Amino acid sequence: MDNNQLFVEYYKEWVSIYKEGAIRPITLSKYKMAISWLEKLVPNLKICDLDRISYQKLINDYAKYHERQTTMDFHHQIKGSILDAVDEGLISKDPTRKAIIKGKTPSEKKPKYLNQFELHNLLTSLNLKDSVNWDWFILLVAKTGMRFSEALALTPEDFDFSKQVVSINKTWDYKGQGGFLPTKNKSSVRKVQLDWKTVMQFSQLVKDLPSDEPIFVKSNDKIYNSTVNGVLFRLCKKADIPTISIHGLRHTHASLLLYAGVSIASVARRLGHASMTTTQKTYLHIIQELENQDVDIVMRSLANLS
Repeated sequence: MDNNQLFVEYYKEWVSIYKEGAIRPITLSKYKMAISWLEKLVPNLKICDLDRISYQKLINDYAKYHERQTTMDFHHQIKGSILDAVDEGLISKDPTRKAIIKGKTPSEKKPKYLNQFELHNLLTSLNLKDSVNWDWFILLVAKTGMRFSEALALTPEDFDFSKQVVSINKTWDYKGQGGFLPTKNKSSVRKVQLDWKTVMQFSQLVKDLPSDEPIFVKSNDKIYNSTVNGVLFRLCKKADIPTISIHGLRHTHASLLLYAGVSIASVARRLGHASMTTTQKTYLHIIQELENQDVDIVMRSLANLS
């Protein structure tokens, strides 16, 4: 290895050797996006010139275009290659040490989830025809909390109507060429319990469909996340409720379960999270709100003891 090599060329090689084939395509695309930003921001930076000041300047320049969390992700994607360069003796000291992560002012956030009343209004406005349409897809995601790619990959044989469960064991490659892919992680392989009404509805909907073919994807059709989000956007407008994304339905599902008193462990399993920590981080604001309610209950209970 040559420490006079351009850092962007070193990073390209590092991604090729250590990341390609080892991580999911969607994650790999983020590393390749980082390459594009290195080409834009530091095209002439050599490894031998990479120190704390030059690295901080790179992070600062990236932060001009991105919010803090996105800048943090970029930092972590780059940092791995730099630590390897330190191990290889190309850089004498870790230039990422004590890096300050900045970011532009966050844009106004759209609502991430609906409350129970709003979800009820959405579901009652669905046009659930006798044949498959995106309204059925929206209903199923709202009732199960599954990911977009997981719902696209469902086939009729994934349903066990007698036991009232649906098995999630694959995803659909909607960002690539189509076809089945593995789930996000091992924890994502799971069985999700269905309510009796959803069981009755879907048992009729899929009874004449090929058992091993996707319910919501027709052969050779290219599916875009934006298409389904557009359907949901129009439905939200029609129901006069906040507009959310399909992923927002997953958040809605989880938040309603937490507010109903379902344990974090059960919610984590139902969502297919790798650990409860992910669930706790994602829904921290709800958990804190519920804890505050618990404190009130405890104090009232203690007061009644006297």
